[in-house]
Amino acid sequence: MASSQNRGLVKVAKGQAVVTDIPVPSLQDDYLLVRTIAVALNPADWQNLDEDFVSEVKPMLNGHDAAGIIEAVGKNVTSRLKKGDRIMCAGYGVNVTDPEDGVFAEHIRVRGDISIRIPSHMSMTDAATMPVGLLTVALGLYKYLGLPFPPATAPSSTWLFVYGGSSATGTLAIQFAKLSGLKVVTTCSPRNFDLVKSLGADAVYDYRDPDCAAKIRSLISDDLTLVFDTIATTATAKVSAEAMSSGKGGIYCNLMGVDAPRDDVKSIFYLGYSAMGRPYMFEGEEWPFAPGDYDLAKRFAVVVEGLLEQRLIKPHPVTVRPGGLEAIPAGMQDLKDGKISGEKLVYVIGEE
Repeated sequence: MASSQNRGLVKVAKGQAVVTDIPVPSLQDDYLLVRTIAVALNPADWQNLDEDFVSEVKPMLNGHDAAGIIEAVGKNVTSRLKKGDRIMCAGYGVNVTDPEDGVFAEHIRVRGDISIRIPSHMSMTDAATMPVGLLTVALGLYKYLGLPFPPATAPSSTWLFVYGGSSATGTLAIQFAKLSGLKVVTTCSPRNFDLVKSLGADAVYDYRDPDCAAKIRSLISDDLTLVFDTIATTATAKVSAEAMSSGKGGIYCNLMGVDAPRDDVKSIFYLGYSAMGRPYMFEGEEWPFAPGDYDLAKRFAVVVEGLLEQRLIKPHPVTVRPGGLEAIPAGMQDLKDGKISGEKLVYVIGEE
């Protein structure tokens, strides 16, 4: 039986969150109730916390990435998931339209069919690093860039440029692109070269090298048409555009709403939230329910389970910090201050 007691990290003012007693969320038909074992920090945690809005009706629970054990299953959730399963799961921290949607709590409610069972060989702390990154990669690579679902039937000569390959999303993007048969070139700091190469990157360049774009264009014989930018600033968009084919243009897919400065390059901005199967608000704008994105995420979850079971996907490097829920605000501040690179901060919330 699910507990009647719960504690969570909730937003109380712009930029401020505290641990407090909160209700155990009620089970809904398409959702799971989960006892949280571990959570990982995501840049969206501090970014959403810094927005102006604060709910006066319900505590706004923070947190996006978690791993835990299913306590109850909604009636519409697929039979793939059962009570007692170990799963990785995604929420929407500090959600204006559903304040209970975060995951920084002892007991959480998460969307069922996009949750992913954790293989027995994987730890909860490793698994907690992956959920939102997987949703992001699912839409970016397989909807907007049009890659084939893994596993690939044959290697391809097509290249993908992953800008920011040592980011948590970047390490997943490299691995999935390789499993889909593509060649991958990426950028990161030299201290993370070995990391991205170990995940399958065919070539890597220092993002601070002023000749980075020219080297990528030369490597691929001026034939690059696919870019997945996990950093997404005007500077990274410029480098991406300069690396792309001068004659073919291509698709520049990014996570922060910037455009590549080329008319022949299609710039696509999207949010992983659209894979969660409901409308949502982001920066004051209402985004509608996207059934195609949700269906893709559900299919992708099944594919990911198989790849994880075969040990074909590696989690991002992890640093487990002590202190549980109470220690998370300090970690969010470190993330905001740019002190974290090439690793995910993880906190243990409960015992397995």
